[in-house]
Amino acid sequence: MSTIDPVIPSERGPGTSLYEGVKRMIDARIVSGEWPPRFRIPSENELVAQLGVSRMTINRALRELAAEGKLVRVQGLGTFVAQGKGQSSIFEVRNIADEIAERGHDHLARIISIDSGKASPEIAESLSISIGDPVYHSVIVHLEDDIPVQLEDRYVNAAVAPAYIDQDFTTITPNRFLTDVAPWTEAEQEIEAVLPAAWEARLLSIGRADPCLLMRRKTWRADQVVTAVRILIPGGRYKLQGRQIAR
Repeated sequence: MSTIDPVIPSERGPGTSLYEGVKRMIDARIVSGEWPPRFRIPSENELVAQLGVSRMTINRALRELAAEGKLVRVQGLGTFVAQGKGQSSIFEVRNIADEIAERGHDHLARIISIDSGKASPEIAESLSISIGDPVYHSVIVHLEDDIPVQLEDRYVNAAVAPAYIDQDFTTITPNRFLTDVAPWTEAEQEIEAVLPAAWEARLLSIGRADPCLLMRRKTWRADQVVTAVRILIPGGRYKLQGRQIAR
């Protein structure tokens, strides 16, 4: 395990608080390459022992570095140097597995649940079907190099994609399957900043206070709604970008 020198007040510079000094020391090791991407840094307890500062100071420094996208904190596993935030276009409906592969990383899908049922009034309205019509519901966590980057909570119109329930979504993503069987002709997306619910934070291995981006997406095939999905993205692990040309 890598160690770092104790924090010496004179090295922090005048007017620099203790936690800022810790941040600078950690950041310097990341920038220098001493702690490369995906490197597991010392735990909070180890940093407390090595630096001789309080756990509160260490925790604040790590939280701020994670919020800046320099570290990734995974509950139960530790804190890692970020590979760099993945990027996704706001204006595209892309397959998460393709995005991850393009970055040279490994995609893994963790299936939380997949089942069939009857549309509730809320789901029926979202999918533009009748109350009680058959629907499929899946909850999947997408991981990039074993780190959760997206929580996908999806409802599918069973009449449009009847084979959805039979798919192995560890080998093909819902996006890829639906694009193949019911290519979308229209898409609608909304994005907002949110805090995760308790169950969402648990599945993404983040804290309840960690900010996230919530994308609500709906796609149509001609005049039929194919799917309505909520995609929750930890803010420190991903970013969205977009560019339009004026016409």
